[in-house]
Amino acid sequence: MSWYGSGMADDGLGLRERKKKQTALKVWRTAVDLFLEHGFDQVSVAQIAEAAEVSKMTVFNYFGTKEDLLMGPMEEHVEDLARAIEERPRGGSAVDAVRAMVLRKIADRDPSIGLSEQGNELALIQLINRTPALARRALLWSVQGEQAATRVLTEETGDALLSAVAASQLSGVVSALMNENHRRILAGAARDEVARGAVERAERAFALVEKGLSGFAVRA
Repeated sequence: MSWYGSGMADDGLGLRERKKKQTALKVWRTAVDLFLEHGFDQVSVAQIAEAAEVSKMTVFNYFGTKEDLLMGPMEEHVEDLARAIEERPRGGSAVDAVRAMVLRKIADRDPSIGLSEQGNELALIQLINRTPALARRALLWSVQGEQAATRVLTEETGDALLSAVAASQLSGVVSALMNENHRRILAGAARDEVARGAVERAERAFALVEKGLSGFAVRA
């Protein structure tokens, strides 16, 4: 998955639906470019509509709020953690499932793990962090993702407390790995170099968590 239109793929859609998806993607990309150039608070929806050559009403047909214009497509990652746990095979623990998910993202150079080759996801992260409304929404994602993973684990194990502890630790590992990739790139390391070391860092991080969670939520 990618932040850049992965939720807008038009494979298998009819002509009308493809056009709608393409319009939404054009509006979103236009908004991102303007936000990065001028700042989130300095750009209006009317300016985005004009630059994308659509009406303001068309923008709101696809994106309910100005915040959605930037962050909507990223939100498809909110339940990645819960989905990985829920879809794991028999015999697999929650740690196994989340480790496998992260390793797949590393291999795919996915933006959600901080390794995209597209280049401006770091600028987007910085924009989000320095814009209070966006930073609050990003924090809400983290909470929602952790809660979703807790629900999946609780339904399976019946232990709400330990499920919450496990979800918190697993969410923390993913976040820490993404932040470390970002930190290295911002410090000047080449993306290829960061990606080459990302697997080893992930294995070390999950090994630390696994010491406490290896016997928890092993699928029968």
